[in-house]
Amino acid sequence: MQHSAVHSISLLDSLLLLLPSSSSDAVQTRSHARQLHALLLKCHPRPSPLLFSLYTYLGLVGDALRAFASPPTPSPACYAAVIRCSSARGLFHHSLSVFARLRSSGAPLPHALLPSVLKSSAALRDPRLAETLHGFLIRSGWLSDLFSSNALMNTYCKLCHDADDHARTTTAGVSKCLPKFDCLGSVRKVFDEMPERDVVSWNTLIAGAAEVGMYFEALSMVRDMGVSGLKPDSFTLSSILPIFAEYVDDYKGMEIHGFAIRHAFDSDVFIGSSLIDMYANCTNVEYLCRVFDNLPNPDSISWNSIIAGLVQNGMFDEGLKLFRKMLILQIKPMSVTFSSIMPACAHLTTLHLGKQLHGYVIRGGFDKNAFVASSLIDMYVKCGNNRIARRVFDRIQSPDIVSWTAMIMGYALHGPAKKALSLFQQMEMENVKPNHVAFVAVLTACSHAGLVDEAWDYFHRMSKDYRITPRLEHYAAVADLLGRAGKLDEAYDFISTMHIKPTASVWSTLLAACRVHKNAELAEKIAQKIFEIEPRNLGSHVLMSNIYSAAGRWKEATKVRMTMKHKGMKKQPACSWIEVQNDLHGFVAHDTSHPWYNEIIKALEVLMELMKRDGYVPNTEDVLHDVEEEQKRHMLCGHSERLAIAFGIIRTPPGTTIRVTKNLRVCVDCHTATKYISRIVGREIVVRDLNRFHHFKDGDCSCGDYCCLWKLTAESLQIFYLKNWGKAVISALMF
Repeated sequence: MQHSAVHSISLLDSLLLLLPSSSSDAVQTRSHARQLHALLLKCHPRPSPLLFSLYTYLGLVGDALRAFASPPTPSPACYAAVIRCSSARGLFHHSLSVFARLRSSGAPLPHALLPSVLKSSAALRDPRLAETLHGFLIRSGWLSDLFSSNALMNTYCKLCHDADDHARTTTAGVSKCLPKFDCLGSVRKVFDEMPERDVVSWNTLIAGAAEVGMYFEALSMVRDMGVSGLKPDSFTLSSILPIFAEYVDDYKGMEIHGFAIRHAFDSDVFIGSSLIDMYANCTNVEYLCRVFDNLPNPDSISWNSIIAGLVQNGMFDEGLKLFRKMLILQIKPMSVTFSSIMPACAHLTTLHLGKQLHGYVIRGGFDKNAFVASSLIDMYVKCGNNRIARRVFDRIQSPDIVSWTAMIMGYALHGPAKKALSLFQQMEMENVKPNHVAFVAVLTACSHAGLVDEAWDYFHRMSKDYRITPRLEHYAAVADLLGRAGKLDEAYDFISTMHIKPTASVWSTLLAACRVHKNAELAEKIAQKIFEIEPRNLGSHVLMSNIYSAAGRWKEATKVRMTMKHKGMKKQPACSWIEVQNDLHGFVAHDTSHPWYNEIIKALEVLMELMKRDGYVPNTEDVLHDVEEEQKRHMLCGHSERLAIAFGIIRTPPGTTIRVTKNLRVCVDCHTATKYISRIVGREIVVRDLNRFHHFKDGDCSCGDYCCLWKLTAESLQIFYLKNWGKAVISALMF
């Protein structure tokens, strides 16, 4: 009888071993598994370890744990099976709890359970637990085992990764985080004490050093690895390639690329993706495309890398083309793919394509991903549709700092600054800690609305309440605000006393304010500082030429333009784009090449007549040419944004929102004219210029005219109104 029972158990164990890999449908359900469980119990009450393997294979973790809890006392092999089962299913606390019970039982510890124990330890990110297991491995003598040592090093490496971000909560509920040096020091200690090392050992050490930013040490380790007689593999290369991307050193990266080719690693998709990322960061588009083209079977990660690399380097159309090709080849996008391609839609302002991608995101179930949702918000904001952006934001269950910041910046760029500030306050109340980007958004909102006092409050709170050191972007936002408000001297002192050296871009914000407020003397002083930093700064040369022209100093303006010509610098032409019936149409000022040009001019003539009846008077102050007034008025009519708006009116149904993008700032007269046009045709007209969005509707603009000449000094304001609207208007404004 005993022999029969033993034979039955052996037979069932053999059956269980075959079931997971069998192609038959013998055990595919919970019912079948439990029938086998019952058959095993009839043969022998002591459970078989293979039973837990079966339960794990079918995903029946609860059944496995209940079987383990039932008497009689399980064997060490069953303990090991439960530990593996719990670790595989993410029950890391339970896995370690069972390991502790096994140790306290005094039974011998199966060597095979160590990988699962260390995996659970690494997943919990608990430094104390890692140190405890380290001591156990030393006392048990298992640290001399190559596999166990590698697993322990990997655990410490994951702690190093977390130490760079924020403190983790230990299993004891105590917030603790090892410093970078201690974590890597622990990895190095295990490595140095290993009697034997393999490629995995070296890779773990190298990856750990690279992860915490110890780049030179990581490269030195690669050389030491070669000296020890071991050749780097694909994982080694993928660990060090990001170093050259960080330092923007594609020459060194090419050396690694050559090594990969010589050792036939270049066909590895993992290496290929790392090379593409490296070349993308180094702005070497030619080589990143070459790497991708040489991959025999690029996977979704490789496709995502090439798309992200092209978009990152401003090749938006090419990125979109590859995305379409990826879909045609039926390669399923990942969530990060949408985060990579959305900026292309945002930069090209292709709202229809963005909506198509949004639909694909929803159908693919990616809309729950906070990072994808943030990309959608950013895309809709930059395509001029804040309403849908807010709808996406409101559907996020737990918005992260990226989502909050994207929506706050949306309000900042589109005009409703109070909504931006209110949303920032709501974010704080929900205990989401703002980062430096969030403060850039809120300061931008203050700048675009002229909220000087509020901006100063946020600027000081940034360092006082959140210990965020102001960066160049924050200084630039405050300087821009002061300049827009006419506080030029205060802005100059503010920039001069920055704790970091001002860049040309920061000074340029003040130079633009000098252009608006017609302060040529201060502009010359600022321009000198800019040219010392960047002698070939095109924007500043153009601004100075315009400042001199506006002041009637034609000789100085000509001198600046001659300097630009001598330096080989060419002024960027004003261009505007509009999307009509899914096609993008471009317009350059006074360009007669568009096939609908004659119809556009006729429409503008009709609009001009209606605008004049409504009280419109052209403002020629921004026509910086020494020509007659009539010619100046004619030149205003040919501005690129007016051509695009007129085309949109005649080519879209009544009531359709018109969305125009311009590469430069909207001039004052076009801003005024567009307000009149929006009221005459009964349309909302959205114009995205170099600095912000303007929503024109019923004769008003979302910017409140703050971006134009309405914030001039009292004297120039009076002259402006007297010239254009008469004494009655200025009297009404003054009283």
